[in-house]
Amino acid sequence: MTNAIETRGLTKRYGARTVVDGLDLDVPEGVVAGLIGPNGAGKTTTLRMLLGLVRPDAGTGSVGGLPLTDPVAYLPRVGALIESPAFYPGLSGERNLAVQAALAGTDPAGIPALLERVGLGGRGRGPYQSYSLGMKQRLGIAAALLGDPALVVLDEPANGLDPAGIRDLRGIVRSIHDEGRTVLVSSHLLAEVQQVCDWLVVIGDGRRLYQGPARDLLAGGGDLEERYLAMFTKERS
Repeated sequence: MTNAIETRGLTKRYGARTVVDGLDLDVPEGVVAGLIGPNGAGKTTTLRMLLGLVRPDAGTGSVGGLPLTDPVAYLPRVGALIESPAFYPGLSGERNLAVQAALAGTDPAGIPALLERVGLGGRGRGPYQSYSLGMKQRLGIAAALLGDPALVVLDEPANGLDPAGIRDLRGIVRSIHDEGRTVLVSSHLLAEVQQVCDWLVVIGDGRRLYQGPARDLLAGGGDLEERYLAMFTKERS
């Protein structure tokens, strides 16, 4: 099985604090993978290292078969939504995507279809500053899909969404996967991850606690939250 993402010993420190601690990560191509753990577990820092936004202090890795040390080579095939999406408040959603397409050198012709698929077809010409939190998240996902990426990385995309918004998000994630893409979703909302992901990487205090098929982790019964708490308690004892 070919890995879309692979790391060995990935480490990041901020002063005396080790945020990511020797992380070995494998995300096979063609899965919906969940990077899960509580706030402060090291999820966002890990994603930032994978996207070339933060330089690791130690370790090696690859994205799309290309070395982590050369993000310029692989980032054109990666779409990402990291933390809160950043757009121009006074521009429409459609115009914001056009700006991002121009900056990335991608064809803007597909923007109307992207807005439709994330549920913003009727609001694409409205100003971004008028959007609800859920609409802003949807626009961020649309931006991540510009350029037809093979890998889509979404950092806590369900943050602040109501139950209906979370349900819609699950459908969007599955549709992205059904197009043949690999999707990596980070979240601390374990119940939601359980419903959409078929591969899991569980981390705590920057270390890997589990990696593998979701069905294997859940094979003994119980839900994902129970399994995670058991692993986290054991790791800290």
